[in-house]
Amino acid sequence: MIGGKENKGEEPRTKVQKETSEPLSILRTFIELINKEKPKIAVVTTASSQGPTMFEEYKKAFSQIGEQTLEHIHHNVREEILNDDSAKQIQEVDAIFFTGGDQLKLTTLYGGTNFLLSLKQRYINDHLVIGGTSAGAMAMSTPMIFAGNEDVQQITGEIKITTGLEFLKDVCVDTHFVDRSRMIRMAQVIASNPTCIGVGLEEDTAVIIKNGIEAEVSGSGVLVLVEGDKITKSNTETAGKDGKHAVSIRNLVIHLLAKGNTFIIKQNNPPHI
Repeated sequence: MIGGKENKGEEPRTKVQKETSEPLSILRTFIELINKEKPKIAVVTTASSQGPTMFEEYKKAFSQIGEQTLEHIHHNVREEILNDDSAKQIQEVDAIFFTGGDQLKLTTLYGGTNFLLSLKQRYINDHLVIGGTSAGAMAMSTPMIFAGNEDVQQITGEIKITTGLEFLKDVCVDTHFVDRSRMIRMAQVIASNPTCIGVGLEEDTAVIIKNGIEAEVSGSGVLVLVEGDKITKSNTETAGKDGKHAVSIRNLVIHLLAKGNTFIIKQNNPPHI
């Protein structure tokens, strides 16, 4: 999962990235994780309103890394997914990459489809690498933020969440995290769901998840890990009951992690059997 604006071979954009970035580093890691010569990759641009342009950008970037076969998957309406063979395509690729755009479009279009079922089955049973950047990363998690920007994030009840594609359970992923000042909105989500952890990814920064719970930071920036199980008091439960208030949370735990740092995703909520 990538925090957005990963380096695609261009000159790094910020001072921090110029000092710590390696061109194509994150996309190169994605290819290495596939661990196959000449892999077949499906690039899903559904979240974007400019699918063909987005696909060409990644086609150009991946071509600088090595030889792969890229397939383009893009849907505009749910009916297309119900009637095409994209679920079959999923059976024939070695990796999937979800681009940025609108994460709510991904959950709205793919939820409950054979496409998502096939993807989940291969994710669980096969060596299938799934990547996502920006909205494509946020959609991997549950709960998933879909509304509430820096202008309203400090007000209780202004952050909107729904069920994501649920490749990770009880994990909320937010992207462009440092660059767009999204700390407070993540804090609200975790305060209202203290079982969850929050993973805030700076741009050109990624987290690699293996075996469902083993996480490692990659890229040039910072991962902000937010834990809510030690919260003693918050006012998030009063949202909307007696007017709007600035959010207040006690004993929220925050970690700042950089490239090479690892952590284990807590299993505070055992699966139902």
